[in-house]
Amino acid sequence: MRGPRVYLAAGLLAIGVARLTPAEAAFVVEPWPLPPMTAPSTQPDLVATPDGRWLLAWTEKRADGAHALRVARTQNADAMATWGVTRTIAEGKDWFVNWADTPHVIALDDGTLWAHWLRRNGSGTYDYGIALVRSADAGATWSAPIRVEPQGARNDYGFVSMWQHAPGTLGLAWLDSRQKPAPAGDHAAHGHDTHGDARMRLRAATFSARGKRTIEWPLDTSTCDCCTTAVARTARGPVLVYRGRAEGEIRDTRLVRFEDGTWTRPRDVHVDGWKFAGCPVNGPAVAARDETVWVAWYTEAEDKPSLRLARSDDSGDTFASPRAVAEGEGVLGRAVLAIDASHVWLAWLEERDGGREGQQLWLARIDARSGDVIDRQVVAELAARGRASGLPRLQARDGRAALVWTDLVDSAPVLRGATIR
Repeated sequence: MRGPRVYLAAGLLAIGVARLTPAEAAFVVEPWPLPPMTAPSTQPDLVATPDGRWLLAWTEKRADGAHALRVARTQNADAMATWGVTRTIAEGKDWFVNWADTPHVIALDDGTLWAHWLRRNGSGTYDYGIALVRSADAGATWSAPIRVEPQGARNDYGFVSMWQHAPGTLGLAWLDSRQKPAPAGDHAAHGHDTHGDARMRLRAATFSARGKRTIEWPLDTSTCDCCTTAVARTARGPVLVYRGRAEGEIRDTRLVRFEDGTWTRPRDVHVDGWKFAGCPVNGPAVAARDETVWVAWYTEAEDKPSLRLARSDDSGDTFASPRAVAEGEGVLGRAVLAIDASHVWLAWLEERDGGREGQQLWLARIDARSGDVIDRQVVAELAARGRASGLPRLQARDGRAALVWTDLVDSAPVLRGATIR
């Protein structure tokens, strides 16, 4: 998508990038053993459960060409290295597997688990939709898949975010293409196209404890076609962040919040003014605690690749001016955020030597009160290049963070994990 880049080390970051503060010593990175995986594995998803454990899901590719969505949970909150039994959520040969549009899992307060994956809904290269399932027995069995997109729909539906909307109720948001005309023949060879001036939209729905869709909302009528969405829960309701598509092909980050039974109108987190005639495939990240919301996003405004971070103290109504946590031609973005009582944790990917020497997974620890970057360092050197590294996943609790990512070993994808304290 961009030309060759020069890797830029942390000590050479341009003026304007967030400064480190010497308040604390550098964090310690330790390997995190993950559950056994018997096939090439990608697309990790890592979430916290209401009882304080970790839930890890991933996609395996079987020798017969089928894919399977697998899940495991740590046995208790304290022993992060002790995993329970691994279960299969679903498997099939009609899946759409994409490095950026990945499955998710979630555990609700009532003990139920929900998961989604993508499966084909037509013969076109990018005809796919969303399959949603629920488990009431800790993942031992799963419901029949619910089709999220309209019956008979083609084109692409995905880039899902999930949250607990109310006790026992799932909230789900996705990018929706129902207003696009079905293309004649295959879609564009280079990925998700825009079908002329038809715009991808953002929609959301809720699903009851019995798996029934209860209400659905249109949230935004013009978004990027293939940038990830993200969600966090504030004291005033869930906030969704995503990349908009404004007139003139401006691709800035937007936010909506559900409050008092309705969704707010879309607003820009910050007006970067990034003009890009295509989808960057590089969505924003969000984390929240009470009424404080942090949003991180990638932009190339002013032709400068940059990973920016902004804070709101009013549940996303307004944001302070952003700061750049990383800048330079090596910055890839693909940001993930997590928050605990004291820190905000931000992870992202950078290229080495224009991608020829693989990639690096970076992590910054930020003071949740002042917003100062306490420490920033490389967590892992990756052999993967380009899209092969996918999207990392990050969670945090009690001053400790957990990271999971995809790398390559002998050209085969594998998942790796680390804990940071």
